[in-house]
Amino acid sequence: MNLYLCAMQQPSILNCITTNPNQCGGKPCVRGMRIRVTDVLELIANGLSVQQIITELPDLTREDVTACVKYAMAKINHPVLHAA
Repeated sequence: MNLYLCAMQQPSILNCITTNPNQCGGKPCVRGMRIRVTDVLELIANGLSVQQIITELPDLTREDVTACVKYAMAKINHPVLHAA
């Protein structure tokens, strides 16, 4: 069963990032494919442009790449509560 996650609740990425405990170790993936969010982020970190990423992974769209970045932003940009 896929769980659909929407980073920052934007309709354009509503169904882009999925998790499935039986696929890729439950890591977030793009549209149920075996392309992990971390795979896309690694390509960005290594200096590839969006067009180069799409060339490397032709099943991806520009919106998929954007969804990966927004998903990562949402995961790290949350309040942290500290116990007193």
